[in-house]
Amino acid sequence: QVQLVESGGGLVQPGGSLRLSCAASGINFRIYAMGWYRQAPGKQRELVALITSGSNTNYINSVTGRFTISRDNAKQTVYLQMNSLKPEDTAVYYCNAKRDVIGSNTYWGQGTQVTVSS
Repeated sequence: QVQLVESGGGLVQPGGSLRLSCAASGINFRIYAMGWYRQAPGKQRELVALITSGSNTNYINSVTGRFTISRDNAKQTVYLQMNSLKPEDTAVYYCNAKRDVIGSNTYWGQGTQVTVSS
């Protein structure tokens, strides 16, 4: 079975930091691209950060310079370090795994709530 389990969400003040983790099992983690998505109330789910199997990274413009995605293949875990958090970062954050192969599956975690408020 494939499982992606997010953790590390919570309530934080504006300007604060939070580190999300996503532990994967049931996939050959090292050959998957891993992404963090988020969905705020009333908004569509959006890609926040992506890290390829070769550890190349991409970020949505609104988080560039504040968020850092990284991976530890030995631990089969992807992280999202979030600094200088803003209220508009409030959302449920989801972990995603995808291979760049035709016909491959996409897997999702259950999500973890991040709330930025004073």
